[in-house]
Order: sequence, then C-alpha cells, then structure tokens
Amino acid sequence: MISVNHVSKRYNKRDMVVDDVSFTVEKGRIFGLLGPNGAGKTTLMQMIATLLEPTSGIVSICGLDTKASAQEIRKKIGFLTTEIKLDPLSTPNQLFDFFSELYDIPKEKIASHKQESFARFGIEPFANKRIAELSTGMKQKISIVISLIHDPQVIIFDEPTNGLDILTSRQVMDYLLELREKGCCVLLSTHIFSVAEQLCDEIAILVDGKIVDQGSAKELAEKTGSKTFEEAFFKLYSEHHREG
Repeated sequence: MISVNHVSKRYNKRDMVVDDVSFTVEKGRIFGLLGPNGAGKTTLMQMIATLLEPTSGIVSICGLDTKASAQEIRKKIGFLTTEIKLDPLSTPNQLFDFFSELYDIPKEKIASHKQESFARFGIEPFANKRIAELSTGMKQKISIVISLIHDPQVIIFDEPTNGLDILTSRQVMDYLLELREKGCCVLLSTHIFSVAEQLCDEIAILVDGKIVDQGSAKELAEKTGSKTFEEAFFKLYSEHHREG
C-alpha cells in the first residue's frame, strides 16, 4: 500500500537529506524507520505524506503517485507529525467536530465515533478543557484520535511515542498493534529501540539519509552477528555513519 522507489531529497547541491531510499509496506504490516535525530526520517515521512515533493524517485500510496494525486491520497492516509500543533484555545470536543465535518463524516455517526475514540484514550474527562491546559500525553492522544478520525487504511506516524510517559506510550503501541490486526498499513519512525522491536514486522535502519539494512529485529541481529537488536543498530551505525 506504500511504495517508495529510489527516493531522494536534496535542499541544495551539498545537502542530501534522503539518499536513494526504497521500500514497500503491505497491508496488515507495521514498517519502522529507525535512526538517530538528523537521519532523514521526518523528511522521508513528509514526502510519503505528500507534504514535500521528492527531488527524485517515486512515492505511491494505494497505487497513486504522490505528485499527481496528492489531494486524493490525503483522504486515504492518517498522518501524525512529530510536533503537536493543536489550536490551544479549542477543546477536544470542538476539534473532533471540526475535523469530522472536514472529512465529511455523516453527522449521525459523529457522536458515537467520538464517544468510542475518547473512551479508548481516556479523553472524556478533558473533552471540554482547552488544549493549552492539557498535558503533553493528552495532547498526543487527541492528535492520534484526530489523525485517524476518517478510519484511514494507511497510517504514517512520525515518532508517535516521543515525550510520552510509559503508560501513555504503551497505550499508543497497543493501539497500533490493533490497527495492524484490522489490516491497516502502518509506517512509523522512531529512535527508540524497544518501540521498533516490539511493534515492527520489518525495520529499516536509516543512517545519514540512507537505508543501510532492513529486516526484522531478529534478522538484523543475526545478520550483524549481534546478541541484541540494539547492538546490531550500533554496529550498522558505526560502519556507515560519515563524520562531518
């Protein structure tokens, strides 16, 4: 459902942020991009989510080219960015209603959909509080609910557990596993080993804009002769990272 074919992004003649990246993500699979800050994960995710155009290469979602069919693709995907940018003066109730109308969700379904979504993430007690008054974790959960308000089959989450406490992080991870069981195609980026290892069917290691290896956590450990997935990552990083 996601196809990335020899995609690169260059901002100037010397600054290659994403360098000849290729991979696919099928229905009912979670694919992870693991790398340190500055590896190119967010830029790559933004290209896949149609927010940036590749300098070269092709990205397609459900068979549609992101350059030619960006508007249609945006109706099919749920995208969560690293930065939470909710209107601080709005409430969860107001935001849910606004985005429901934006995605043309039938009015008779909005109330039940909201109740189910808010109950799942414990948002109900905060439904009428301003966003500015809420914790980072609650803002993140509201962002997730809104990004999936239209029940997309393709989900693109950039660092979904970043800055969350252990309980909220676990709740988000469990939900992503449920989405996979429903047959959704999930792409997520992270720099947290446990998140990648526990969630992802396949992981691509991104170093300096390039995928240097990919496979399951177990496969990557075996290929590098490592005892753990974390050890495998650091072997690959030290082998491929360029200084300066």
